Amino acid sequence: MSGLTSWPEPVVRVQSLSESGMRAIPERYVKAPSDRPSFTNETENHHQHVDIPVIDLTNLFGKDPTLHEETVRLIAVACEEWGFFQAANHGVSHELIERTREAWRHFFNMPLEFKQQYANMPTTYEGYGSRLGVQKGATLDWSDYFFLHYLPDSLRNHSKWPSQPSFCRELLSEYGAEVVKLGGRLLKAMSTNLGLKEDYLQNAFGGEDIGACLRVNFYPKCPQPDLTLGLSSHSDPGGMTFLLPDHDVAGLQVHKNGRWITVKPVPNAFIVNVGDQIQVLSNAIYKSVEHRVIVNSVKDRVSLAFFYNPKSDLLIEPAKELVSEEQPALYSPMTFDEYRLYIRTKGPCGKAQVESLGST
Repeated sequence: MSGLTSWPEPVVRVQSLSESGMRAIPERYVKAPSDRPSFTNETENHHQHVDIPVIDLTNLFGKDPTLHEETVRLIAVACEEWGFFQAANHGVSHELIERTREAWRHFFNMPLEFKQQYANMPTTYEGYGSRLGVQKGATLDWSDYFFLHYLPDSLRNHSKWPSQPSFCRELLSEYGAEVVKLGGRLLKAMSTNLGLKEDYLQNAFGGEDIGACLRVNFYPKCPQPDLTLGLSSHSDPGGMTFLLPDHDVAGLQVHKNGRWITVKPVPNAFIVNVGDQIQVLSNAIYKSVEHRVIVNSVKDRVSLAFFYNPKSDLLIEPAKELVSEEQPALYSPMTFDEYRLYIRTKGPCGKAQVESLGST
């Protein structure tokens, strides 16, 4: 990926800024007034009980065909109307989830010198990082992260995964395998709902030869949370995302009907969202939706975003079965490799990227 060999400025760790005791955040992190969070709206959402759908997946794996079909229908409605849902009883061990989350919390609490061994570069983003995008002078987000490749096997490099805590690498392998399995099950439900063959989306992703990666986000306490964001507004460029949120502090906001809705995490549930690649494959029947992350002044947060993606060199385009004279293809073909270069260069930019794909 030419042009992405180094960061344009020295990288500052947001955790170090937070722990310095500063009372005002540096100007680099102050968002434009129109992009700042509105905590008034958050309070209003709380009183109105507005939230993304919660779907119990128990019957997706069960043998009762009526209950299975109802669960599949609920997934379809969530993907069409929200682009998000919380998946409860998803089959991934709660103990595994908790141990994985705590391992990452342990990593971010390690001394800076240890974490710096894994400092990343924008060539692959793999490792310990503190910014997205390589534009000099860009406004930055109030977060650090660790990014790693899980699939394909050819990109999985255990030496780039944290060596501490000692069981971290083993946990990551187990956690990744379980989430990949869940992703395959959900793709079948999504394909069926579109009137496609059950394995259509999986095959469009590359069959068993998919891509998968993990971004662990660390959102430090912030002295001025009303001026910045932990992660700016964006839709996810990949296929489907499984977010394991912090169970103590809400932070994710989803854009719906012109408002930002703060998601209240269900214990042990994954927050699942449609990525841009599924929006393209479904010819916009399923929608990827803008979301962002707010921060707070009281507590650090850790969240794990597992990205279930197409094989990077496959052309992604609307399914032929979903294209007609009345409903023409809305997007031009593009590989995921080409597509994700946009966010790696420019950083989070709302829905500008997928909208730029419109067929002419």
